[in-house]
Amino acid sequence: MNNSDMEQYGKALMSCESVTLMLAKRIAARIEEKAEQMNVKAVVSICNTGARPVLTECMDDSYIASYDVAFNKAFTSVSLKMPTIKLKALTQPRGPLYGIQHTNAGQIVIFGGGEPLMLKGKIIGGLGVSGGNEEQDTALAAYGAACVEEEAKKCL
Repeated sequence: MNNSDMEQYGKALMSCESVTLMLAKRIAARIEEKAEQMNVKAVVSICNTGARPVLTECMDDSYIASYDVAFNKAFTSVSLKMPTIKLKALTQPRGPLYGIQHTNAGQIVIFGGGEPLMLKGKIIGGLGVSGGNEEQDTALAAYGAACVEEEAKKCL
């Protein structure tokens, strides 16, 4: 891409309705770098506003099971428009969303590691991280979500 193309792409990205592949790659790279520092072999999954996959990357030697878990965290966070760690509290017995994990063909995840991706105050996708313990996955997903605005500006 030449400079003019990048500028046009950047303007489109900043007003986008859904996460782009370029932005997803940048976010995943940041998460994977942080995961390495934490000694976590993570799977990072990013979906668009329609909960369709844009990117899933598996770090070397990550758990096989983390693939589906990461995607389902991304699906959950964009579908319910909240972090999966917040959903955890709402799904406890007698909670307002108790049992929701049994809906949507079992794709709803009720533990940490999923975050909606926001740009300019709008949800543009969902992010799921799996491979560490709940605290690590939650921290990595929150970190990735916090990188969205910064990484989007770099695409300008």
